[in-house]
Amino acid sequence: MEIVIVQGRELTCMKVGIIRCMMTEDMCPGTTDFLVTREGKGAFKETGPVEIVGFVTCGGCPGKRAIPRAKMLIERGAEAIVFASCITRGNPIGYPCPHYADMRDCIIRAIGPDIRIIEYTH
Repeated sequence: MEIVIVQGRELTCMKVGIIRCMMTEDMCPGTTDFLVTREGKGAFKETGPVEIVGFVTCGGCPGKRAIPRAKMLIERGAEAIVFASCITRGNPIGYPCPHYADMRDCIIRAIGPDIRIIEYTH
C-alpha cells in the first residue's frame, strides 16, 4: 500500500487491478472507473482513493482470459481485483455479464482467499 495525502490527511492507498468487459470497450473508455478510484467514490467509498496497477479486459466471452490476467495484475502489485461495473451491473449497455459468477469463482480459486475481490466500480 502507498500513502497519499487527501485533504491534508495521510491515507493508505490500496493497489487494485480492474477487469472490464471486452464487449463494451468500444463504447466506454473507463472514465467513470478512473474517476471513482481516484476520488474514493462508488465501490471505493470505504477504502478511499486507490491506485490502479492495471486495467484489462476479461478477454472476451466467457471470460476466457480473466484468470491469467488477474494473476498478472497481482504480480504487478494489485492487492485487490476489481470487476468493473460493465461486467457486474451491465453499464453502459444494460446487460450484466452472464458469465460473471463463474469468472469470479474461478479467479478466487486461482488466486486464493488472501486477495480481496471488489464486485463493481460505480
